Amino acid sequence: MHRYGTPLTAGLFAVSAISGVALFFHWSSATFHSMHEWLSMLLLAPFVLHMVKNWKPLLAYAKRRTLVIPLLLSVVVAVPFALTAGKGRAGNPAFQTIALLAQAPLDDLAPIFHASADDLLKQLQTRGYQARSTRDTPGAIAKASAVPTNEVLFALMPPGGRQPGAR
Repeated sequence: MHRYGTPLTAGLFAVSAISGVALFFHWSSATFHSMHEWLSMLLLAPFVLHMVKNWKPLLAYAKRRTLVIPLLLSVVVAVPFALTAGKGRAGNPAFQTIALLAQAPLDDLAPIFHASADDLLKQLQTRGYQARSTRDTPGAIAKASAVPTNEVLFALMPPGGRQPGAR
């Protein structure tokens, strides 16, 4: 425990810090997102080992009350992030876009998929989805068909993901 706790904490903290900075600046987010999540979770194990190793000094900080102010400041800084989560521009724009597409009627989605609304409706009906009108949304069609909304959105895409006229 004494041999590996601090070095593992330092190493995984460095990985977490680098991947966190990359995510903050949106540098290759697909590369760093999973790494940051999983290795930050793994960081908890050596953190616990480090805390066990340094328990007496930690108690000394608590007795002198030098631990209280940093802990309170950490909570104060974190609260605004927790309170504003999901409001405004928070979240991944790709997920927000998918949510918007799921609420748009086929009539409005037709130009995006380079097809007529009637063609989209027939395409979904041919694949067995419960689509009745070009005013139906992918979300409503998914619910009526008992499938995830993403499945309906994927079914709207042209075969091979290529748009007509694309090179």
